[in-house]
Amino acid sequence: MAKVRVGRVGEQIKKELSQIIQTELKDPRIGFITVTGVDLTNDMSQARIYLSVLGSDEQKEETLKALARGKGFLRSELGKRIRFRHTPDLLFKFDSSIEYGSRIESLLTDINGGSVQQ
Repeated sequence: MAKVRVGRVGEQIKKELSQIIQTELKDPRIGFITVTGVDLTNDMSQARIYLSVLGSDEQKEETLKALARGKGFLRSELGKRIRFRHTPDLLFKFDSSIEYGSRIESLLTDINGGSVQQ
C-alpha cells in the first residue's frame, strides 16, 4: 500500500514542479526543461528529479546550476502546493533515456538501410 502512495505523490511532485519551473522560476540560465520522472524514497525524504534539457552540454550544465541555486524556492513552492509534513529534498539529475532512444533508432535505421519497417 505504501508503494502506491509513493508513486502517486511522485507523480504529483512531477506535475507541480513542471508547472513551477515553467511559470514561476525566473532565471535566464534555465532553458527548455521537461521533467521526465520523479523517484521518491519510501520515507519521502528525498526526491530524485529526472530532467530532459534541450541544448548543448554547456547549456545543460548552466540549467543544472540554476536549478540547484533555486532549490530552496522550489521546495517552498512545492510545500505550499502539496501539503507535506516534511517537504522532500530535491536532487536534480539528467535523464539520458530520450537521447539513448534516439541513438538506438538511428542505429536501427542505418542497419535497415534507411527504411524503417513496422
